[in-house]
Amino acid sequence: MRTAAGALALLVLLTGCSGTSEDGDEAPKAAVNIFPIDGARELPPEQPIMVGAAGGKLKSVTVEAAGRPVAGFYSADRTRWHSERPMAPGVSYRVHAVVSGPGGASAERTSRFSTKAAGKSFGIKTLLPNKETGLTVGVGMPIMITFDQPVTDRVSIERSLVVQASKPITGAWHWLDKNRVVFRPKEYWPAYTKVRLIARLAGVRGADGMYGKQDYTRDFQIGRSQISVADTQSHHMQIRRDGKLIRNFPISAGRGGVMRHYTTNGIHVAMSREPVTVMTSPDAGPGQAGYYQTTTYSNVRFSDTGEYVHGAPWSVGDQGSANVSHGCVNLSPTNAKWFMNNTLLGDPIIVTGSPRQVDPTNGWSYWENSWQQWLKASRLRADTAASL
Repeated sequence: MRTAAGALALLVLLTGCSGTSEDGDEAPKAAVNIFPIDGARELPPEQPIMVGAAGGKLKSVTVEAAGRPVAGFYSADRTRWHSERPMAPGVSYRVHAVVSGPGGASAERTSRFSTKAAGKSFGIKTLLPNKETGLTVGVGMPIMITFDQPVTDRVSIERSLVVQASKPITGAWHWLDKNRVVFRPKEYWPAYTKVRLIARLAGVRGADGMYGKQDYTRDFQIGRSQISVADTQSHHMQIRRDGKLIRNFPISAGRGGVMRHYTTNGIHVAMSREPVTVMTSPDAGPGQAGYYQTTTYSNVRFSDTGEYVHGAPWSVGDQGSANVSHGCVNLSPTNAKWFMNNTLLGDPIIVTGSPRQVDPTNGWSYWENSWQQWLKASRLRADTAASL
């Protein structure tokens, strides 16, 4: 079977043959060339549909998939047409094209063909942000996709994930594993940016014999810029909104002694707001030394390992002067309630002064990766988001 690249080369060759030769030979008659060829069956779905004109220009190209129109675009000189997306699995196609040549000459052709059915399909299991996170989010919010099947054709999938933004940004996708891919900008999102993700996955190859079930769209908005910096050495957390310092709260952070009792240093992102949380010791059970179970109020989670900014009335006397927690950032009940009520998921929460560094995959701490590190796990590297 002729490959898509080979067919495109043939179409280009044919469309470059019109005109009169130096020997005065008569120009070739108008003709239409269509790929795939008429009557083809069991075609690989991931190929495009291409139409070329010889001895003229394409007057019209009509493509239908199971009776529905298929979008495409013409070349600038209108000698070629290319489907906007690859073919879908298990679908019958009909292509009709008309070429107009010089002197009123014309040609037309109809081609029918079908693609191989998908042996397996995949879709999106979770897509964040969503209604649960809120669709107005902080400037550090990543776009996070989890697929319901392991995928291996990451290039095809990444090409199908389109991020549009109302303000210019440069960003890239980053694969965590075979099921998860994350998008973040090179720098924080500009405040008050509107964002749209279009996942054009219908018919996209995810692995051998596996294709996407459907397309997905998600609209969300970046809110004001709010960045909090908790300094474990000065025992204060400064909160800046749109660049202006609006709060300077006394805090108590991880007491240390053993590494697990330090608050993790680095760029975190607010992951959830929890009015009431029951916290238990991660490394000791009931009746064992070091076990605890404590109910806390006004919680903002910022890691997978159980770190929060939360109210701690028992440490108010130490807040602003000493670190006494098991790793969380303690605030007074009043300050914690303000912080929870005024935090958007995706707001950066930066911890400094601790010897324990956060892992970039702990929670949504993807900003811990340098831009060069981030690009290493992207298949297409940096991309500029399209204008919304």
